[in-house]
Amino acid sequence: MALVGALLPGLSFTVGMVVAFLLLFLVISYFSSSKDQGKYPPGPKPLPLLGNLHILDLKNTYMSLWKLSKQYGPVYTVHMGPRTVVVLSGYKAVKEALVNLSEEFGERDISPIFQDFNEGYGIVFSNGENWKEMRRFALSNLRDFGMGKKRGEELITEEIKYLKEEIERFGGKPFETKLPLAMAISNVIALIVYSIRFEYNSPKFHRAIVRANENAKLVGSPSVQLYNMFPWLRLFVINQKRVVDNVQESFKQIGEIVNGLKKTLNPQSPRGIADKFLIQQQKDKESGKTDSLYNSNNFLTTINNLFGAGIDTTVTTLRWGLLLIAKYPEIQAKVHDEIDSVIGERQPVPGDRKNLPYTDAVIHEIQRFADILPIGLLRQTSCDVHLNGYLIKKGTSVFPLIASVLRDENEWETPDSFNPKHFLNKQGQFVKKDAFMPFGAGRRLCIGESLARMELFLFFTSLLQHFCFTPPPGVSEDELDLTPVVGFTLSPMPHKLCAVKRF
Repeated sequence: MALVGALLPGLSFTVGMVVAFLLLFLVISYFSSSKDQGKYPPGPKPLPLLGNLHILDLKNTYMSLWKLSKQYGPVYTVHMGPRTVVVLSGYKAVKEALVNLSEEFGERDISPIFQDFNEGYGIVFSNGENWKEMRRFALSNLRDFGMGKKRGEELITEEIKYLKEEIERFGGKPFETKLPLAMAISNVIALIVYSIRFEYNSPKFHRAIVRANENAKLVGSPSVQLYNMFPWLRLFVINQKRVVDNVQESFKQIGEIVNGLKKTLNPQSPRGIADKFLIQQQKDKESGKTDSLYNSNNFLTTINNLFGAGIDTTVTTLRWGLLLIAKYPEIQAKVHDEIDSVIGERQPVPGDRKNLPYTDAVIHEIQRFADILPIGLLRQTSCDVHLNGYLIKKGTSVFPLIASVLRDENEWETPDSFNPKHFLNKQGQFVKKDAFMPFGAGRRLCIGESLARMELFLFFTSLLQHFCFTPPPGVSEDELDLTPVVGFTLSPMPHKLCAVKRF
C-alpha cells in the first residue's frame, strides 16, 4: 500500500481498499499465467503486478528498454505492469519483424489512451477492415491532392513564401522556431484536407497548434504511461482527461469547418480530402448502405489523424534541423555553398534533390540523429509467430525500438554524432541506407512519407537559401543544448535562434 500511496497521493481509505483488492486479483492472474512465460523471449524477472517497473525510467522509457536489450538481446520480453511486451532492438530484428514478417507483426497495439479518443476509428489506431478502408481512402486522396503531384509542390512553395515573410518580421533577432514552422506545415495539411489556408495571426489557429503540441507531450508522460498499464487508474490521471478534452476540442473545430464545406460542396469538383469523404458518405447514404465505414466517427478521427501525424513529426524534424545547423556552422556553410551553386536565387523544386547530394545527406542525417519517434508506433502480433527462435503468441504487444535502428553501431560509423557523411560515399554522392527507418517499415509504413519528404526538402532548402541560422547574441554554438524533451516524440528543448537574411 505504500507504493499505491506514492503513486496516488490523497486516495481515501475506501478507494485504497478497492485498489488493494484489484492488486490481489492481478497478482493471482499473474501467477495463473506464469506457466506461459517460457514461450516468450528472455527478459528481466518481473515482480507481481508491477512487472519490470522497478527497473524502468518512465521519463525516458526508450532508453531504459534500449539498455535492457544490451543484456537480453535484440528480441526480449519486458513486463509493463501486468502486460507482457516483446521489445525489438537493432536493425536486423526490427527489419525481420516489420518487413520480412510484415503480416504477422502488422496489427496495431492500441493503448488505452488512444482507444479513449480514437475508439477504433480512423487510420493510425485502428485494425481490420476499418483500417484497410480508411488507409486506402487516405492514400488515394493524398496522392490526388498532395503527394507526388505538382499541386502538392505548389502548395508547399506558396506556403514557404508566407513562412519566409513571417521569419523576416523578426529582423534577425532571436525567435522561437516552433510556432512559425507549425503554422506553415499545418497550412499545407489544411490545404490538402480542406482547401483552406489559415492566417498566421488567427487565435483559433494558434490554439489548435497549442493543443497538438500539448497532446504530443502528455501522451508520453509518465502518468499516461502508467494509465496505459493500469487503466483502472483513470480517475486519478489528470493528463488522461486533458488529452481527451484536447481531442474533443479538435473534433469540434473540425466539425465547424466541415459544416462550412457542406454548404458549398460540389460532388463534381471536390476541393480536398474532406470533400471526397463527404461525397462518398452521401453516395453510401443514397444507396441505402447501413454499415458504411464512411461515418462521422471515421470522418473526424481520420482528419484528426492526418493533422496529428502530418504536422508534429515534420515540424519537430525541421526544428531539430535548424538547431543542428546553427550548432554546426561548418555544415551550414557547405549547404549554403551547394544551394548557391546549384539553385542560385530561384525557388527550389523537388527535382533539385538529385543535384544536392550534401544537402540531401544533411536532411537525412537530421532525421536519423533527431530520432523523433524512438519507439515506433506499437504493434501487435496477428498470429503465433517465430522470431529469432522464439515463439511470440498471437495478440502480444510489440515495441519496435526505432532509436536502436537509427543508432545501430553495426549500421552507422558514428551513431551518436551528427554526421552527414553517413549518407555520402567517398565521391560525395548520396547513398541510401537500409537502416534509415524514421517513417517506420512494412505494412504500417507512414502513409504520408512522400509528402513529408517533399516538405522537409523544400522547406529546409528554401530556408537555408534565404537565411543563415545562428545562436542568439551572447550564446555560443557549444551552448546550444541537444538534450531532447521526451514525450510521444523527442523534441528539442525550448530555444531561440536568429535568422539573418543572406541576400
